[in-house]
Amino acid sequence: MNSVLKPFPFFALLILTLGFGGCGQKQTAAAASAGPPPMPVKVKKADPQPVGQFTEYIATLKSRSSASIKPDVEGQVTRIMVHSGDHVEAGKPLLEIDPRKQEATVHSQEANHRSKLATLQYDRTELERRKKLYAAGVISKQDLDQQQTAYDAAKADVDSMEASVREQQVQLRYYAVKSPWSGIVGDVPVRVGDRVTVATELTTIDKTGELEAYISIPSEKSGSVKIGTPVDIIDDSGNVQSKASITFVSPRVDPTTQLLLVKALIPNTDRKLRNDQLVHVRVVYSQEKRVLIPVTAIVRLSGQPFAYVAETEGGKTVAKQRPVKLGDVIGNDYVILDGIKPGEQLIITGTQMLGDGAPVTPQS
Repeated sequence: MNSVLKPFPFFALLILTLGFGGCGQKQTAAAASAGPPPMPVKVKKADPQPVGQFTEYIATLKSRSSASIKPDVEGQVTRIMVHSGDHVEAGKPLLEIDPRKQEATVHSQEANHRSKLATLQYDRTELERRKKLYAAGVISKQDLDQQQTAYDAAKADVDSMEASVREQQVQLRYYAVKSPWSGIVGDVPVRVGDRVTVATELTTIDKTGELEAYISIPSEKSGSVKIGTPVDIIDDSGNVQSKASITFVSPRVDPTTQLLLVKALIPNTDRKLRNDQLVHVRVVYSQEKRVLIPVTAIVRLSGQPFAYVAETEGGKTVAKQRPVKLGDVIGNDYVILDGIKPGEQLIITGTQMLGDGAPVTPQS
């Protein structure tokens, strides 16, 4: 018995095809209405922070305890007892200048002193003898007075010579050049055998401690600074390395440069700063609270800077584009002068990929 295959009805196949096609179109439409998935972004609250109105300058640091060591006598250097960079204690010998000539002078003065002491002793003995003779009526009052005068002159000579000996002995001590305080030895430009004078700089001794920043500001800013005006020391990255305040304002402007000298005391507790070092400083003329935003969070469209804030809209969190007015850069942040309200949620990552109204997922 032969079996016969019956053809599938065409209209049934058509219905199935249309059914599957309609289902796909509904899924595509649903996906289109859902839109792109929210983009994860980091946010931070726009909390105003104290921001200074400042100007940056180059300042020179000066040690408050730095000594230029010069000899008090002339002569030839015979010994150098330290090296550059050594730490020395107060009173430690640094160099020696040939003392032999001065030693000979001291010995000569001491010999003269002994000679005059002998003369004084003789005149004292003679005076006592003549006093007894005068009392016995053997010599006249004139003879006694003459010996008294000789004794007084001898005593004056001895006193004068003693003072001269002490002076020469003190002078001898200057041939050993000593450190005035504890500190670090600087460059030693002289060598053994060099002849030095009282104008020759032998070395320097610096205490590693407080420094003063010498800052020259334009004369038009003279009315904006006073004792206590804040000063920030800035490192190469633009971060505040140390804080200080103005301790001196010059009463006059330099007539040649029209610059006003001010000074600030730098604590330098970490001892990272050095004498004669040039540093960047900010003189903070005034302070007010402003919102800060990372420079990487700012986008520019046709030259106009924009920031994004996260807002809730229709039950979803979206990115809202805000035109902003930017101030100075502090570290890695812009100061926002206008465009952002305190308390708003600033979007600080992924801003280059966002558009106005784009859905986002905030992350702290």
